[in-house]
Amino acid sequence: MKKILDERLIYEILSVVEEIPQGSVATYGQIARLIGREKNARLVGRVLGMAEYYGSYPCHRVVNHAGRLVPGWNEQRQLLLEEGAILKDESHFWADSHTML
Repeated sequence: MKKILDERLIYEILSVVEEIPQGSVATYGQIARLIGREKNARLVGRVLGMAEYYGSYPCHRVVNHAGRLVPGWNEQRQLLLEEGAILKDESHFWADSHTML
């Protein structure tokens, strides 16, 4: 059985994350669609959860489909604010302001 998560796929996901402009966000689903795996948003999240082992990537610029920030990752909000992102409330990105796609 073929492994779903190989290094080529990991770097493909991370290369998309690397392209998200400062102050903007993308969703897990958008990234999955960009790599041709539209039903694998959770896989994107899994990869981002271990991204630190592969280098430095702006994973803080990735939110869920509703614009919600990662629960328990308090630094994400601050990093987005420092980049000029507009937040709707304490835990949601303002979807109409600076989305990647």
